[in-house]
Amino acid sequence: MFKLRARMQAQGWLRPADGELHLTPAGAKLALQVIRAHRLWERYLADEARMPLADVHAEADRREHHRDERAIQALDAAMGYPQTDPHGDPIPTAEGMLPPSSAQPLTQWPIGEPAVIVHLEDEPEAVFSQIAAEGLRPGQRIRVLESDDTRIVFADESETHVLAPVVAGNIFVAAADPIAVAPAIELLTSLVPGASATVHKLDDVLQGFTRRRLLDLGLTPGAEITAEYSSFLGDPMAFRVRGSLIALRRQQARHILIRTNGGAGENGHG
Repeated sequence: MFKLRARMQAQGWLRPADGELHLTPAGAKLALQVIRAHRLWERYLADEARMPLADVHAEADRREHHRDERAIQALDAAMGYPQTDPHGDPIPTAEGMLPPSSAQPLTQWPIGEPAVIVHLEDEPEAVFSQIAAEGLRPGQRIRVLESDDTRIVFADESETHVLAPVVAGNIFVAAADPIAVAPAIELLTSLVPGASATVHKLDDVLQGFTRRRLLDLGLTPGAEITAEYSSFLGDPMAFRVRGSLIALRRQQARHILIRTNGGAGENGHG
């Protein structure tokens, strides 16, 4: 450790001050580059390599120090410029900007207030394994039902979860976006043939090359989209966007949010 600190000081990344070591501007820039590479690799390993979430951190650790800036920029672009890693941590931009977070531990969230998971702490590994086993992920909407010193009970759209406070404390949440649950915002799967709407956004669940492909197809915020028809079994579905006819699997379409502007679409089975 002493040799490492000495080398970092010699390279101008650390400086002593008030009996402590502090990052220099060059050191802070390097740290953000490492964080950026690490989190982009985590995103790639989880979304494209389909590596179990519990394993991506260690593998990204091995890859983060082999930093070819052009290669990292190409990886970022190919995945559609994701804003967060699979655990919900923000990915620094190429310019070194890192947005602040206002997330709170689930253990501190008020009972009954809707929330969205924004971050899952991946250490210690034993605690994260319990979180992963529950199938929890950033972007998931939840509501705390019970909370005391022995357990936290909360529900998502499909099931109820019960965790010990020491585990729930590694789940960080923020207030659910009211726009995302407004009546005029629906899933693309709700459009019936002949109905049109405006693309609101892609769900944050869609990341990596899948997100980039949908953006390349023209599914960007503000684009008008019309449901043309669906196959006999309802999958895939055909839509017209920006003058082109595209086919989407229902699993993809249910992660595309549309603005119906007062009822252009009709609720279906998302």
